[in-house]
Amino acid sequence: MSDVRVTVQRDSEREERVVTTGTTAADLFQGERSVVAARVAGELKDLAYEVADGDAVEPVEITSEDGLNILRHSTAHVMAQAVQELFPEAKLGIGPPIKDGFYYDFDVETPFHPDDLKRIEKKMQEIQKRGQKFARRAVSDDAAREELVDEPYKLELIGLKGSAADAAEGASAEVGAGELTIYDNLDAKTGELCWKDLCRGPHLPSTRAIPAFKLMRSAAAYWRGSEKNKQLQRIYGTAWPTKDELKAHLEFLAEAEKRDHRKLGAELDLFSIPEILGSGLAVFHPKGGVIRKVMEDYARRRHEEAGYEFVNTPHISKQKLFELSGHLPSYADAMFPPVQFEGQDYRLKAMNCPMHNLIFQARGRSYRELPLRLFEFGTVYRYEKSGVVHGLTRARGFTQDDSHIYCTKEQMHDELDSLLTFVLDLLRDYGLSDFYLELSTRDDSEKFIGEPEEWAEATETLREAAEKQGLELVMDPGGAAYYGPKISVQAKDAIGRTWQMSTIQVDFQQPKRFELEYTAADGTKQRPVMIHRALFGSIERFFAVLLEHYAGAFPAWLAPVQATCIPIGDAHVPYLQEFAAQAKAKGLRIEVDSSSDRMQKKIRNAQKSKVPFMIIAGDEDVAHGAVSFRYRDGSQKNGIPRDEAIAEILDVVERRVQV
Repeated sequence: MSDVRVTVQRDSEREERVVTTGTTAADLFQGERSVVAARVAGELKDLAYEVADGDAVEPVEITSEDGLNILRHSTAHVMAQAVQELFPEAKLGIGPPIKDGFYYDFDVETPFHPDDLKRIEKKMQEIQKRGQKFARRAVSDDAAREELVDEPYKLELIGLKGSAADAAEGASAEVGAGELTIYDNLDAKTGELCWKDLCRGPHLPSTRAIPAFKLMRSAAAYWRGSEKNKQLQRIYGTAWPTKDELKAHLEFLAEAEKRDHRKLGAELDLFSIPEILGSGLAVFHPKGGVIRKVMEDYARRRHEEAGYEFVNTPHISKQKLFELSGHLPSYADAMFPPVQFEGQDYRLKAMNCPMHNLIFQARGRSYRELPLRLFEFGTVYRYEKSGVVHGLTRARGFTQDDSHIYCTKEQMHDELDSLLTFVLDLLRDYGLSDFYLELSTRDDSEKFIGEPEEWAEATETLREAAEKQGLELVMDPGGAAYYGPKISVQAKDAIGRTWQMSTIQVDFQQPKRFELEYTAADGTKQRPVMIHRALFGSIERFFAVLLEHYAGAFPAWLAPVQATCIPIGDAHVPYLQEFAAQAKAKGLRIEVDSSSDRMQKKIRNAQKSKVPFMIIAGDEDVAHGAVSFRYRDGSQKNGIPRDEAIAEILDVVERRVQV
């Protein structure tokens, strides 16, 4: 046996080792149970990989992002094996790791029932305990076709090799541009083949290395995400490095389910998405309309104070407008099909910026007018695939709080600085406070237009503005819009989930395409810089985020009903109606529950409605011209003079604090 020299790399530490031929990555990290794979020359390898002379080998911990993906993809294989053992007729689709879990698609005659998932999970536990080994095996395309002749979807993926990542979500986990590999699940004692699947890997050493998992649900999913293809059955699951982490995740999901904006929207009578109206198209009910109006009114006031001017644009346009802006070539798949009349193709508006350019272009502009800040609550329409539409957070019709700022290059730095401060301050007013920033840049893709020098200038200016905020800045290479880089404000909600909120984009390209000009101080014609900015992203999505953040218990300034008056007896109804009239005159949203329900039932109803204040009155309160407060947490304060009670509610509303 000859010697092999390798380097073991751990963060900044390097350890030179001399080992014998045939040494595996597992041998290098023997006894380190948390290591589940290795990275060699930037590529992930199974622990069974035999190291070669000169290799730099880095351990991959199960808790790392790559380690979690390997754990979850390995668990997906175990699930697919369990399904085929229980349902031999099942044909395999795709089974990639996803955030917090995994899924696998199956072609089966009958959709899976919850009882089926219990049986599958039990079978998975049996397979996990057997300790089957995951063994990688390279195969030719023809050999793979021969082995997988009974798996039509796998055969299709083999034909897509090299372009599979673009052909279907998750397909890159199975085939890439290089050689094909099959992973065999082998009996730990006999080495007998138990199951196999087309896969790039890597995988855990054995099924026994899967610490904790659970199947979550099943759903229908079109093959390769296209509604033109057959509908398969998708099973979702989750897997974690420890049972404690699995338990914590399940508790988190239970809390998230309680906060689901679709569920709360129905319970609190805020909005609905009628089937006859269409998927992704919501109607807001009166109470939801109140919240939305308050959100918009406050944003409108703050924008007025910041020097924005309000505009309005139509919902439909000739297609040529979106060809001119460059949107149609880049976003055609996200736009609704054209409507033809009078010999012209028209499109539903998918974005507001082209129409704002027309407003700038409508007359000559002077440098004295800049920065020109245009703002619109503009409703747009995007064709989202049915599989990704999700309540208000991923809709087909929504209203953007869209602004476009036109400024000189000299003004750009200060404008971005003040704009980002304005955005963050306004989000804080709505109760969000935990942020980080993401800077999306271009890559070598052909989708990006414009000169590299322009992109470099725009990117650096955005970076400088972001760094002034003192927040964490995360890079997002290749995530920019086709016309320019952007900063995204990422906000964490009450249970730690991250939501993308505001976006700010610098655009040198659309002013060129629309030939926008202003007259400079020296009389020359100059091209303005265009800054795109959406504060909420969309009113609907922001509504959903706040609904889940507050779990429906909005602070008083946003609550559709700020106080409910509850009489101890019918005789006290007129007194509370008089109090409510006095409060309404001050601008408060207040109701009197004069129903025939008993007082305790009225209190429970108010609690279910998550009303910030309950105002209770009985004989003693009436005698002293007072009321009693009952708060959301069940605490109570008695004998408050009416004027003081109204003043307290007004103070809470004015300060936008939670009670």
